[in-house]
Amino acid sequence: MRPRSQSKKIARPAPERLPALIESLLFVAEEPQEIGALARSLNVPRQGVERAVEALADASNGRGIFVQRHGDLVQLATMPDAAPYIERFLEVEHGRLSRASLETLAIIAYRQPVTRAAMEAVRGVNSDHAVATLVARGLVEKVARAPGPGRPALFGTTVRFLEYFGLQRPEELPPLPPSVEERDGEPRVGLLPLEQEAPQDVPQEEPQEAPSPSA
Repeated sequence: MRPRSQSKKIARPAPERLPALIESLLFVAEEPQEIGALARSLNVPRQGVERAVEALADASNGRGIFVQRHGDLVQLATMPDAAPYIERFLEVEHGRLSRASLETLAIIAYRQPVTRAAMEAVRGVNSDHAVATLVARGLVEKVARAPGPGRPALFGTTVRFLEYFGLQRPEELPPLPPSVEERDGEPRVGLLPLEQEAPQDVPQEEPQEAPSPSA
């Protein structure tokens, strides 16, 4: 029986070295990393990693890559103005989002977490196809369930959404016009974990409203 391998012990890095070390970890990571995971890998307190991530973000201004933050997740991303050159270099073609998908994405981004019914109340048309497109693109995802009949899924934006629009964090979205903010004062509904499925005798909320007549 082979002995269980043990992780090699390494010295705790000096605080001034943390930004560079975190940059190295994020560079080799294939997916966004949690702050806690970075702290465990570096054997330093979470607060030290938080400060180092902020320092790395400040040092990245004007460079070809920058720090992208989404809640507890952090990763490195390329600057937005480099996108067309990167696409040409990699010979990758990305289809554009339709107007309906962009409208739905805007509603989710500014009112998240939000249900399909709430999206359709704003747009006046069925949003099933638009939501499915955004989920397939990895721009939005189910984040929880709302209480009430059917416990409908609540949708929010993803890290991929930040990449697509060149944002570091959701708070960097441009402010809504005052007229829109006045109409957007509805309270946020409570959340239920996704794993808490609705009872079998209660149908899921899947509104199928017809498009509203044009004026």
